[in-house]
Amino acid sequence: MKQVRLLLTGFALFFSLVEGKGQAFNNLPVTTQKPPLHGKHWMAITGKPLAATAGAMTFTKGGNAIDAACAMLAATCTMWDVLSWGGETQALIYNPKTKKVIAINAHGVAPTGATPEFFTNKGMKYPPEYGPLAAVTPGTPGGLMTMLAEYGTMSLKEVLAPAMQMAAGYPIEAQTANSIEKGKDLIKQWPYSKKVFLPHLGASREAPDAGEIFVQKDLLNTLTKLVNAEQQALAKGKSRKDAIYAANDLFYKGEIAKEFSRGCREQGGLITEEDLANWKVKIEEPMMTTYRGIEVYKLQQWTQGPAMLQTLNILENFDLKSMGYNSTRYIHTLYQAMNLAFADRDFYYGDPAFAPEEPMKGLLSKEYAKERSKLIKFDMNDPKIGPGDPYPFEGKANPYLDMLKNWGSASLNAPKNNATLDEKFQESFTAGTTSIEAADEEGWVVSVTPSGGWVPACIAGNTGIGMSQRMQAFVLDPKENPYNVVAPGKRPRVTLTPSLALKNGKPYLAFAKQAGDEQDQLLLQFFLNMVEFDMTVQESCEAPSFKTQQMYSSFGKHERINGGLTLNEAMPAWTRKELGRMGYKINYQERTSGPINAIYFDWTHNSFWGGSSNHGEDYGIGW
Repeated sequence: MKQVRLLLTGFALFFSLVEGKGQAFNNLPVTTQKPPLHGKHWMAITGKPLAATAGAMTFTKGGNAIDAACAMLAATCTMWDVLSWGGETQALIYNPKTKKVIAINAHGVAPTGATPEFFTNKGMKYPPEYGPLAAVTPGTPGGLMTMLAEYGTMSLKEVLAPAMQMAAGYPIEAQTANSIEKGKDLIKQWPYSKKVFLPHLGASREAPDAGEIFVQKDLLNTLTKLVNAEQQALAKGKSRKDAIYAANDLFYKGEIAKEFSRGCREQGGLITEEDLANWKVKIEEPMMTTYRGIEVYKLQQWTQGPAMLQTLNILENFDLKSMGYNSTRYIHTLYQAMNLAFADRDFYYGDPAFAPEEPMKGLLSKEYAKERSKLIKFDMNDPKIGPGDPYPFEGKANPYLDMLKNWGSASLNAPKNNATLDEKFQESFTAGTTSIEAADEEGWVVSVTPSGGWVPACIAGNTGIGMSQRMQAFVLDPKENPYNVVAPGKRPRVTLTPSLALKNGKPYLAFAKQAGDEQDQLLLQFFLNMVEFDMTVQESCEAPSFKTQQMYSSFGKHERINGGLTLNEAMPAWTRKELGRMGYKINYQERTSGPINAIYFDWTHNSFWGGSSNHGEDYGIGW
């Protein structure tokens, strides 16, 4: 009870400071809307307060950072925090025993029958945004169980306990409840989704009310089956690790897989039992570059993560600090550098398990970055920036030179030319998910960006699990990206991109954010805020950022806006005017800070600093 009282006291202090009632924190003036978190033993941060509590509960029961991250992942999926159990999980883990960073690839694959011809014969330019045909195989259950089995300390039963309590009934938050109401026309097309999401069918408001106890009987039944499989294996003398994998087999090869596939195909989807049985989590080597001596780690090119590494390589050729934070020159330089890297992302990134092989050695070389940096024009935005040719930087010939010449032409994805961002484009470009950061005093560090199966989700049969919508990230025409053309068993390139940084051989930062194609844009700026401008982690999380839309969206119609620039409303008039003269099409948002979640490692005092943006409901607890 003492630990619970201390936790509640921490909640009260946090909210009193956020509301402006507290005047100081650690004897310093409160200069941020949220105070920084401090901890000595552990830190747990994620997209929802209830999910952060699940992480804290796991830590107080003796779990490590992996256990806590898995508990937070399970809770956020159960809360439909713009993701569900049928989505995908991407993670970076720092292992203090080996002092290495590990990459977790728990991304689903395109099912049997998912070919370009299948979709083009249906009159589609891309796979659909919603419904059973948008689904790749579920990756999050396998990702959670693999991380827990390999690097955690607790049982699946212990880690899933908070999520199972929530599935039995939790007070749903207004954001999720309103999202269900907004998407109810789509939800009504899918019988299993309608049963779960619309408890007031026929009323003026058919979704749950904010604060209403939201019950998910089918999901609870699925989670119970997983725990029972684990417990039965333990009773037979299996190890903790093998027992967790017994639950994993039940999901992907047993009765859950059978019902998931049946429910998917009944509603017009393609996922077969064989697709589920053949899918595996991959434990991989991450990508890495250095920026001013700091090692920055990202997942491989099946994510957009290496684009941030490419941008850092380009920016290392400039004196950013002398430009001044968010000055016209600083914004312009970062914008142009990001455009160079994201043009490469749009053409070269894809699943490395499939041919052709992506030229990542060339793309991430410092020499290639130096050549790309020479293309930056400092007087005007360049709307014609396209992918470069990294092949000579790894001693090879580019097999797609003809495609490069015509890339981005009107015959492919004609960019939008309007001066403002319409609501539909903005919604798809910044489609949200959540992020999870955890660290403990033993030295384990976890950064996770899970997603998929967001509302309005199509639920697969009686599993209670919403299917992924990640198929839309594929292209059907190789002229757009020959490395990311849909094929059975292939992973689409995702926007999801957790981050870790090491300094002097020790963890320096764990950071991640939600929101589609803008993720690495804002994570880049967060990182530079700390490295170049000496901000604290909380200041950096809240600092106003800017965004480029001069990159093809990974969602919907895969459009872009040449010169599209989102600025914070507080940007001074003269900066707005200067950027306008440089050819930018500017729009404004009240908050442009994230949401970013991050942990900074203070080796001077052997403690953690936690940061969480003032942008959304993201929340952290430290001890």
